[in-house]
Amino acid sequence: MSKLLNTYNNLKKQNSDILYLFKNGAFYLAIEDDARFLSHNFNLKLVDLNSQAVKCGFPCSSFDKYYLMLNELEKEFKIVDKDTVSDVAVYLENEQVLSLLKQIEEIDLYNLSVSEAFAFIEKIKEKTNKLLGGGK
Repeated sequence: MSKLLNTYNNLKKQNSDILYLFKNGAFYLAIEDDARFLSHNFNLKLVDLNSQAVKCGFPCSSFDKYYLMLNELEKEFKIVDKDTVSDVAVYLENEQVLSLLKQIEEIDLYNLSVSEAFAFIEKIKEKTNKLLGGGK
């Protein structure tokens, strides 16, 4: 049995009502009953995970679309990323923080003018305030 399937089974034993989406590279995958639910409700194609289980998924770039659709169905779901289970809001905040840190890391400090540096700092400040709930 695959590690992914083992993790899924253990999570379902803890709470079978939650739909678990596994972040796997550039996709979110659902397994077994969760995959059947997504396939039925969103017309996603089921494929074999292995000889024992099925999966389906969608690209990370389509997350907003499926997030809205799952909310419309009032289906509770959680994201599983690197064996860490997160509520969606917490997961998305972490993704936004990582994106912000990546932008900071990629800045070429030696080729910025003073005005570009100031504008960059203002942009980072604005994004940080949004992540912190609007505080200054």
